[in-house]
Amino acid sequence: MNRIATRVRQFLTDPVALGYLALVAALVVWALTVTGLDDSGESMAGVVPVLATAPFGFVLVVLPDHAASFLVAVAIGGVVNALVIGWCSQTLRNRRNG
Repeated sequence: MNRIATRVRQFLTDPVALGYLALVAALVVWALTVTGLDDSGESMAGVVPVLATAPFGFVLVVLPDHAASFLVAVAIGGVVNALVIGWCSQTLRNRRNG
């Protein structure tokens, strides 16, 4: 179990994965700000973070309709995608270095 936690930590702390997570966080802040400032209630800004966390963000969008479920879907989708991105980044870096 300790080995798995170490690998997950390595993948999530990869610079490319951290950059992706920062982008997702910035998109969430932007979407919440735009939605909060929109008086008409017709803002579609929440779609952008969900698209940024696709395909895993789409799977969790079926959660009950609540503001927290949007954040949970984006957060889980972002972390899963960051794991995949970190794994790909480290694998490509290791193959290039021999």
